[in-house]
Amino acid sequence: MKTITKLSLASLVVIALLFSCKKSDGSTGDQTADYTTGTADSTVVSSSAAVEKKDSKQKFIRTADLKFKVRNVAKSTYAIENAVQKFGGFVTYTNLKSNIQEQIKTKISQDSTLETTKYTVENNVTIRVPNTQLDTVIKTIARQIDFLDFRVIKADDVSLKLLSNQLSQKRSAVTEKRVEKAIDTKGKKINDIMEAETTLASQKEAKDSAVIDHLSMQDQINFSTITLQLYQNETIKQEITASEKDSSEYKPNLGIQVIDSLKSGWYILEAIFVFLLNLWPFILLGVAGWFLYQKYSRK
Repeated sequence: MKTITKLSLASLVVIALLFSCKKSDGSTGDQTADYTTGTADSTVVSSSAAVEKKDSKQKFIRTADLKFKVRNVAKSTYAIENAVQKFGGFVTYTNLKSNIQEQIKTKISQDSTLETTKYTVENNVTIRVPNTQLDTVIKTIARQIDFLDFRVIKADDVSLKLLSNQLSQKRSAVTEKRVEKAIDTKGKKINDIMEAETTLASQKEAKDSAVIDHLSMQDQINFSTITLQLYQNETIKQEITASEKDSSEYKPNLGIQVIDSLKSGWYILEAIFVFLLNLWPFILLGVAGWFLYQKYSRK
């Protein structure tokens, strides 16, 4: 009896171990399946570099560069453009085109030709979106991806550049005021005034450049730039077109050819006659020379 009890307990332990191993394998399989599904999801192209931190003193210029395959370039382009407009962005460049890889013409009947064209469609797009919407727009674009070649997201910290630019503007403003004051109070001679005015103009130009640089940098901070390269699989298009007739089909019949030959021969004869008429002086001299030869050769 004890032996049977021990065997029963051993069997239960073995069954429990097998069940736990099976459950573990199933869990691992589920995780693998989830991971595979996740890689195809839109989150695969998102990045923490695109996340805007609240109350942060750091300023970032964010850019994204993506290349991917889609099912239909034209439809994906329209969907991306609508999404960009929805989130407050705009398209600055788009170049949608078809590249013909091969073109074959096959004559299928006397008056019909099958034209087969193999081509690829691609589009290069540049868009600007609000910095806070960059990650959202990228995830929206990712819904169009059939195969991702690469995605590069950059976040360049320009906080120190902005500070340097602001300090440069302040220095330029102070120097400009000092030069203006010197011109008003101490400028007496023409040469001194002209030199001071030149210095003032240089200072204003430097200040304007700093302002423009600051505005440009601020614009890049507020609006991120996304560069997209879309392409699709090679497409084959076939259409039946009318065949071009051979020149032999337009050849005239024998009677017309005979008449044309007679006309051509007559025109050649006329040309020879006119040519001989143009040589009448030489012919006349030749005839006269022949008579003179005959006359004196007899004597």
